[in-house]
Amino acid sequence: MKTKRIDICAGRGPACPGGAAAELASFVPEMKELHGVRRRLRPAVLILPGGAYEYCSEREAEPVALRFAARGWAAYVLTYSCAPHAFPVALQQAAAAMKYIRAHTGEDGVDPHMVAAMGFSAGGHLCGTLGTMYDAPEVRDIGAPEEIRPDALGLCYPVTVSGGKTHEASIRNVSGGDPALAERLSLDRLVRPDMMPVFLWHTRDDGAVPVRGTILTAAALEDAGVSFALHIYAHGQHGLSTADELVYPSFAVPETSGDVPEWDGAMMRFFAEKGLRIHDEGVEA
Repeated sequence: MKTKRIDICAGRGPACPGGAAAELASFVPEMKELHGVRRRLRPAVLILPGGAYEYCSEREAEPVALRFAARGWAAYVLTYSCAPHAFPVALQQAAAAMKYIRAHTGEDGVDPHMVAAMGFSAGGHLCGTLGTMYDAPEVRDIGAPEEIRPDALGLCYPVTVSGGKTHEASIRNVSGGDPALAERLSLDRLVRPDMMPVFLWHTRDDGAVPVRGTILTAAALEDAGVSFALHIYAHGQHGLSTADELVYPSFAVPETSGDVPEWDGAMMRFFAEKGLRIHDEGVEA
């Protein structure tokens, strides 16, 4: 597997005001060519860890990348700037990461039309803003919309709404405490009819980020006519990530509904249904 670390803030720029830092780590599995078989292209995913916009959780970074790389995907993990940096810094850094991935699809064997983004908890909120605000004024200096726009979204126990039962720390950190900005950044309000397909999953008894927000966002996607899949599992704590020994000691793997550890397979199957799959170069997916 090829791995690399890219300093998104090298040379600074609009995504990296004073004190901000962002690093993109790539995990690209080798794709061996067989005699007489054309070069193959793979999908890619940008992974945005959670952490309440206070930090980036390691549990939702490399372990998730390894899961996707094991299925042949090129996986990229963004460690983005958090508080005291508020919106739009993290969004700009995610946009810069998407632009980098598309600019390097040739060397990583990635189909530039198969670049998804996924996020966990507060990273799910960041992923949702990337999927709805890729043409917003805040990212105009980062790149063209077609360079920034993900081809699919995966929202994992995401922070989505700014009002009612929500994760208040995440909303406060991303908005800098500005109520008007917090309202603007509520994902159920940002949903648009021309969005890419969206996969959402949550657990019913998540004690940190209420499942209500995911349900409201799914309802907004339905009202807008956006293709989506929604998985609500009956049981599981917040921050599960891969929900197995990759992120927990074997004696401390949390109890969950039996199919929770298979969420990544369900997400990849949904993405494949939408055309994000390994294919031979020059052949339609």
